[in-house]
Amino acid sequence: MTSHNAVLANALNTPGIKKLRNKRVVLASASPRRKDILKTIGLEPEIVPSTFAEDLPLSSFEQIHEYPVATAMHKAVEVYERLVTENPEDPPDLVIGADTVVLTHALPATTFEMETGTRQELLEKPTSKADHLRMLQDLNGNVCEVVTGVSLVYPVLTAPGYATREMDERTLVYFVDSPLHILKAYVENGEGFDRAGGFAVQGLGSILIRKMNGDYNNVVGFPGASFFQFLDKLVEEEEDFLQIE
Repeated sequence: MTSHNAVLANALNTPGIKKLRNKRVVLASASPRRKDILKTIGLEPEIVPSTFAEDLPLSSFEQIHEYPVATAMHKAVEVYERLVTENPEDPPDLVIGADTVVLTHALPATTFEMETGTRQELLEKPTSKADHLRMLQDLNGNVCEVVTGVSLVYPVLTAPGYATREMDERTLVYFVDSPLHILKAYVENGEGFDRAGGFAVQGLGSILIRKMNGDYNNVVGFPGASFFQFLDKLVEEEEDFLQIE
């Protein structure tokens, strides 16, 4: 049988990390930023990008914050089922899915909607330069909410053969009121084109941002601190978490 160990030598010896030792851990994402954040907290999972289309209808969610959580779950399940089908003798012990979105107008929804009649808009990746500039103009001088949904999929003995557990992390990002020529220059640079909301907080996009309230890594793409605590919580509360050999 193939041996696996995603836990690095420098990882903290916590209950969640102990459970992951000598396990096959998979990240259902090609994002180098998520890989780097996980490595920072002592994990180096296999990388198997999900093929899930990420096209869930927003109208099917009562709360817009549920969207990235559901998308993360579908990503993780798709990878888990594919790997089990490809090699039933070496299934994954844990698949990690994640999805990060940016929501405009991050104010208490009921008050904001009563006062302005405006709902939060979900911003994913820009589709064109014009769309990118529109996003940045909407964010400019305002506050947005970055939400990352995280889903864990692991084997259990009951149907359908796996369980899922989800969490989300939310961070407020306050934007500088930048002049139009700076926004246009950032669009032309292209850095933010493949990022949710059209900006990269860890790069040149930092010049657009005044401050943040919450987890910086969540804005980069993965809430490492909350994920670390989530693992320990699952070990404590879920009897079947990573019990199947």
